[in-house]
Amino acid sequence: MEYHNPVLLQASVDGLNIKPDGIYVDVTFGGGGHSKEILKRLGPSGKLFAFDQDEDALANALPDERFVLINENFRHIKRFLRFYGVKSVDGILADLGVSSHQFDVAERGFSTRFDAGLDMRMSQKNDLNAYRVVNEYDEANLRRVFLDYGELKNAPALARTIIEAREEQSIKTTDELKEVLARYLPERVRNKILAQIYQAIRIEVNQEMDVLKEFLEQSLEILNPSGRLSVISYHSLEDRLVKRFMKNGMFEGEPERDFFGNFSVPFKTIGKLIVPDKEEIKLNNRARSAKLRIAEKIEL
Repeated sequence: MEYHNPVLLQASVDGLNIKPDGIYVDVTFGGGGHSKEILKRLGPSGKLFAFDQDEDALANALPDERFVLINENFRHIKRFLRFYGVKSVDGILADLGVSSHQFDVAERGFSTRFDAGLDMRMSQKNDLNAYRVVNEYDEANLRRVFLDYGELKNAPALARTIIEAREEQSIKTTDELKEVLARYLPERVRNKILAQIYQAIRIEVNQEMDVLKEFLEQSLEILNPSGRLSVISYHSLEDRLVKRFMKNGMFEGEPERDFFGNFSVPFKTIGKLIVPDKEEIKLNNRARSAKLRIAEKIEL
């Protein structure tokens, strides 16, 4: 099993419009597939910085003088690039979501296929894990997690059932959680509902929506004029944030208009939404929900 099959590899790196002597960032290094492709297109004076908060990814570091791997969450992109003396870059690539490796290592607790302890942390340094969400959150917060991040209409019932079950004993494993919620998992839609439940808990554990917002705002600050942002997302929550930010530099509302009714935006979108073709999905089933958006920073 490969560590991670890079999704939309050519299209996402093409989207960066790489200059041989430019500085680029791959904020989701994983198995290094996208980083390898970026390095192929860089000249001797080009530079690539990569981020990955998962310590397992460090084993995949690339032996290239132009490459630096930073073992941190990409919500800190600006701070850690400054540590290396970098204040601005020519392109940033993000392949959001969980890596194939994280899904395939049973004990990480990301996959609905395995029984494992309730963990779901992308970084083992984080204090919050799935066990704490399931066993310590009050009913209102559990309801919020399932509704906001799983988009589950029966979020109140799921939250109440978990609260009632843990009064008897704590819920320690993914199989125990499935057993507690069994009545909400009819066979015909079982996998779909489980995926939404796991997604909701995972997003909460890793603060994925907050991380994405912080990353996008910092990307705008550190991109050079005409610098490119290439982002692959895997569910509607992520994609909505990325789409809105690329459209007008905001997550909510609309930009203020001037006296003439015009408003300035920080990006121009490049091309249309890109999704994997049937051949890629056939080779890598996890690509099926991927959406790639590309934007270029406007020179003001």
